[in-house]
Amino acid sequence: MSAIARLRNLARNLYWTWHPELIGIFRDLDPVLWREAGHNPIEFLRRLDVAGVEDKTVALALDARISQAFHQMQEYLGQPDTWGARNAGALRTRPVAYFSAEFGLHESLPLYSGGLGVLAGDHLKSASDLGVPLVGVGLFYAEGYFRQRLDDEGWQQEDFLASQVEHLPLDRARDANGDLMHVRVRTRDAEIRAGIWFAQVGRNRLILLDTDVQGNAEENRRLTSQLYGGGPRTRIRQELVLGVGGMHALNALGIRPGVVHLNEGHSAFATLEMARQLMQREGRTFRDVRQKVAAMTVFTSHTPVAAGHDRFDSELVEETLGPLREQLGLTIDELLALGRTRGDDRSERFCMTVVGLRMSQYRNGVSARHGQVTRSMWRGLWPNLPQDMVPIGHITNGVHTASWLAVTLAPLYDRYLGADWRERIDDPRLWDAVERIDDAEFWEQHQILHAHLIEYVRRRLRRQGQPGDEASPPGPDPKALTLGFARRFAPYKRADLLLYDPPRLARILANAERPVQVIYAGKAHPENHEGKKLIQRIVQLMREEPFAGRMFFIEDHDMNVSRHLVQGTDVWLNTPRRPYEACGTSGQKALLNGCLNLSILDGWWAQAYDGRNGFAIGSTDEHADEEQQDSRDAGSLYEVLEREVIPLFYDRDARGVPHGWVARQKWAIRSLAWQFSARRMIMDYTRRCYLPAVGADVASPLSGALTE
Repeated sequence: MSAIARLRNLARNLYWTWHPELIGIFRDLDPVLWREAGHNPIEFLRRLDVAGVEDKTVALALDARISQAFHQMQEYLGQPDTWGARNAGALRTRPVAYFSAEFGLHESLPLYSGGLGVLAGDHLKSASDLGVPLVGVGLFYAEGYFRQRLDDEGWQQEDFLASQVEHLPLDRARDANGDLMHVRVRTRDAEIRAGIWFAQVGRNRLILLDTDVQGNAEENRRLTSQLYGGGPRTRIRQELVLGVGGMHALNALGIRPGVVHLNEGHSAFATLEMARQLMQREGRTFRDVRQKVAAMTVFTSHTPVAAGHDRFDSELVEETLGPLREQLGLTIDELLALGRTRGDDRSERFCMTVVGLRMSQYRNGVSARHGQVTRSMWRGLWPNLPQDMVPIGHITNGVHTASWLAVTLAPLYDRYLGADWRERIDDPRLWDAVERIDDAEFWEQHQILHAHLIEYVRRRLRRQGQPGDEASPPGPDPKALTLGFARRFAPYKRADLLLYDPPRLARILANAERPVQVIYAGKAHPENHEGKKLIQRIVQLMREEPFAGRMFFIEDHDMNVSRHLVQGTDVWLNTPRRPYEACGTSGQKALLNGCLNLSILDGWWAQAYDGRNGFAIGSTDEHADEEQQDSRDAGSLYEVLEREVIPLFYDRDARGVPHGWVARQKWAIRSLAWQFSARRMIMDYTRRCYLPAVGADVASPLSGALTE
């Protein structure tokens, strides 16, 4: 097989997204073209001068690397002895169907908006690594989320750009005759057809539904054009296609899942279609099969924010679900009761999260704290139980280590942790070896990553026409303590908490002897004007003295921006208003790379912080008055920066090594990397949810009363 044929084969499987040796091959063939192709190997190979590839691989000594990478992927795909093969054999013929409205696998496949999607992508990757049979089910958004740019006033503008699907690692599903496969879902006023795309994600597959097909009305052709676009009518129809259409797609592809995992309430309609299929196969009623559906269903909630749970008016529910409701043999009131906390309360709107909770037996939040909050939020569904017995547990999110660990750190871990450390990430004893790394060597690696970040930010700022170009103030200072903040700009995340007292912040940032700088990135939902105001406030302030040259905003936040920031900043800042941070996985990505967390004690940090593996803002107290809470937290943030973070960072020996800081970095990795890995997360889901749901003989603390 020729080099170009092997490269094309490698590009078709998203395995390459978490194997830097593969990315390095594409990049080394033509670094400029790799950037211009948006780090997309399909587009890269389309533009590459194929005639000269063979000669180029010889000249650059790439042929052996290509051959080795190709054989490594084949061995990976064919490996029979995986953790899943040994521990989850029951899922081999009855895999997990993992439904999610978004999947963040790589920046070149823009099917995500933020943490929920990236978590779903990490879930798929880690299931593949472990050999846990799992198929993802989502929607193909031709225009993705949106591209962000800021106008002269600092106001966010959105551009929706159509993806060229032929340049993505996706293939059409076809039947035995080679014809394109479609599924159909009915509403009161239309039959909506959806085509099926699929992508290979290592050993597993991602299925994506696309309504832009002939035969659909224009309104329905655009249903899947944008992620989280349109009003309630668009949203509920998207969720009908995702849940009901997704179950149809699995059936059409011959996949009979033993477990259905709903990643948030967007896909809750899948449980109703599961019930319909069981009723048809077994000749039973909805009441008869409902418990069987619940016993196969895992429901994960990700948000303690009320606005994050989709709610619809009853008329819209009937318009969308009427035909399915009739097939289920339910009255309108019976269907609506499935989506209401108080089933007979006609004033209550139909909630997708309630459907997910009612139709599942395995329910969880995504951190210990979030589990508590979720039990409190939804205790009305179990009015006769005390709150601590509400049957909602927690499985804390984790991140896919190989996707987020800096390339230059991997050899260091290879040397000190052993060549097989990637298969032992969840073993706490493995990480004890981090302590043996020489402080100076560890600090040097961190400085290399920091320098890469500074150069990357300068390039991005030049493209934006912001500080860093020749006519503007200088870009980031390579020697300054650098804080990173990158997430959705929702008001509860308080991106502006650091700006609470501008004069005090100015004294912190403008200290010539111990300089500090902040790099921001993130998007606000197009309809979230409060979030846009937060961005504008930051951008306008950073143009003023003394903040100019000390505060920076990177436009168009995506996975590539995140990767640079979590790998190269010194401190990862997270300032949500308690208790609204469900988990906060960006901080977990940062810790892998030696970046210390400075965070509110919420989400994962509430269970992770031990006093010496990072820094905490405030306490676990919550004030009823939001202004009082913000004032207290801002004061604590400034104090921790002034008294702990900055002095420790700048306390250096004669060689410039901050031993106290490095000790904290190393302890953060030792104490946290194993706990907050997606490998551990998938093992938890498999043991506590998937195997019990598929009928394996194992106990599950999520199947009944809560066990912490």
